[in-house]
Amino acid sequence: MKKKGVILAGFFGFIMLTSLAAGVMLNQTPPQTAKPEVTTTGTPADHFPDAQRAQFCGSDNPKSSTFVKEFAIPTVCTNPLAIVADYTGNLWFAQTNTGKLGKFDPSTETFSEFDNSLWPKNGRSMMWGIDYSPDGSLWYTDESYDSIWQFTTEDQKYHRLAFPADGDTLPQKLKVDGSQIVINDFTGNKITFLDPTQSSDGMKYLNLPSPVNGSVTGAFAIDNAKNVWYTNWLFQHGGVLIKFDQEGYRSSIANAKDESMPKLDFFKVFALPTELLTPNGVAVSSDGMVWLADTSRSAIFSFDPTTEKYTPYVTSDPKLSTYGNATGVIKSPISRPYWIKIAPDGQLVFNEQTANNIAVLDPKSESLVEYLIPSKNPAWGDCEPNSDCGVAQIFDFAIIKDKIWFTEWVENNIGVVDTSVPLPFTIDLESKDISLKPGESKNTSFMITSQKDVSGISLILSDPNDFLNETTGVSTPFNLDSTSKSVDVVISASSDAVPGTYKVLLGAQIEDVSISKFVTVTILP
Repeated sequence: MKKKGVILAGFFGFIMLTSLAAGVMLNQTPPQTAKPEVTTTGTPADHFPDAQRAQFCGSDNPKSSTFVKEFAIPTVCTNPLAIVADYTGNLWFAQTNTGKLGKFDPSTETFSEFDNSLWPKNGRSMMWGIDYSPDGSLWYTDESYDSIWQFTTEDQKYHRLAFPADGDTLPQKLKVDGSQIVINDFTGNKITFLDPTQSSDGMKYLNLPSPVNGSVTGAFAIDNAKNVWYTNWLFQHGGVLIKFDQEGYRSSIANAKDESMPKLDFFKVFALPTELLTPNGVAVSSDGMVWLADTSRSAIFSFDPTTEKYTPYVTSDPKLSTYGNATGVIKSPISRPYWIKIAPDGQLVFNEQTANNIAVLDPKSESLVEYLIPSKNPAWGDCEPNSDCGVAQIFDFAIIKDKIWFTEWVENNIGVVDTSVPLPFTIDLESKDISLKPGESKNTSFMITSQKDVSGISLILSDPNDFLNETTGVSTPFNLDSTSKSVDVVISASSDAVPGTYKVLLGAQIEDVSISKFVTVTILP
């Protein structure tokens, strides 16, 4: 493993773990007083000492809930990461511990795995990005060996392309965009475009450098006008959102002999808000809104390119069953949204890494549904012994109509959320908009309605800022029969509240699912 794998462990260790810092990444192991015991099995589990195998290879059998079904990968301890669907509905996923691809056929619920003879012996790599090409090829990134891999499904062969490295580099997310492949180089601080039809000897790349020195380059999205949106940021210190007009750039060099570095005319740079610290995921909806997932908190942000305004949308708090808090050290658990994508119907789908959720946000109705994944690995939480607690490290996901397929990096499963399953209750707001002056409070309410008995309901009252607060006199948990229940809420703004528009989340939850809607709160000058 390269030195960067160890250096990055410090960063990824922060955003991948709960605040208890309960584990390690790749080859970064905790201090040992004696050589750890390793039982040779001839499987990828041999990457880890016996004491760490439950932490990285899976702590239990796959589970299911009303909304989620999980499937165990036949090979143990593969650490599945990036996942994509092909045009026939099969799921393909990259394996951190083997360097090969796996395929899952949902119609037969069967797996196939394809050996990679080019993979280094005992090699491991985080493979964050994967995409499917119309010619039947799968392309995916490999951060350990600075590579882009192609797997041709027709002949089931692997091909490796060297990624342009100038110092530190980490090819992360990847998208096939027409005749080119777009990759963000996380630590190399650039967006790279390559033409896979070129010969490897004459391979040419176009690299977009960062306007922020010493920053990283987050994920990217391509809008309907072919503009590329991506972020440059300094860990915990903010950064910028960038729009690159690639069509304008391509037109400008159409008659040129060589592609030169794009001029500043083709870039537009927007400062990120100070509270948005770790913008990993990026998506652009059909209306041109840009959406950013902030892994340092419990929120995603919308950005309106016309008004240049950012608006945070908070999630619910993580359930106690995900972080445990056996020692009591976790005072303010956060959900850590990571990647974000647009579903075919325009809804936003994102993973909440430390809440063990897949979330679906509907921008039109301003509703949020969060599905809890049943598998939980206790080594990644502050869990009591033998408790149903922890997280499965859910990162990448793929959307096929009303199904959301995902990988569980430390449970060796893939799973699916079926969003067509009816929800157990609905949320209706008394008012969608409230105006407050600093220091003022107002009453509002929402209705919880169910067609059947539901037990163990608790409330969701979340806001994006310290100067907002929501209180209610309703005691939880409570049970609901087939009648409706009204919940009165007081929303308050402190005297130092900053004027602006904010989204407050009101709703209810049971263990398997959380259902909420956003109230728009305007703080007046």
